[in-house]
Amino acid sequence: QLQLVESGGGLVQPGGSLRLSCAASGFALDYDVIGWFRQAPGKEREGVSCISRSVGSTYYADSVKGRFTISRDNAKNTVYLQMNSLKPEDTAVYYCAVTHTFILTYAGASSLYDYWGQGTQVTVSS
Repeated sequence: QLQLVESGGGLVQPGGSLRLSCAASGFALDYDVIGWFRQAPGKEREGVSCISRSVGSTYYADSVKGRFTISRDNAKNTVYLQMNSLKPEDTAVYYCAVTHTFILTYAGASSLYDYWGQGTQVTVSS
């Protein structure tokens, strides 16, 4: 069985911070790349960031560069997304997903990811 469990979402004021976690278990451990995506109401799912758990290569969408940081703790099979300087436009459901291979050009393409978590809501509002 494959499991991806997201946590850490919530309500935060503009300029605030949140740290999301994605815990992988089961067959998810066979996948090297864990990515974070988000989907706001009425919008398409957007690739936010991803990381190769074996070599640490990373990808960031332009919209989050300099504000978000992805990291991994392989001992805990967990990937984190530290989100700073949050903006109202960051409001969305955030999902983590897995794929086998890190290819920078396609790192944000949701169609290349095989399995998804249930998502965690992030709301940035005053």
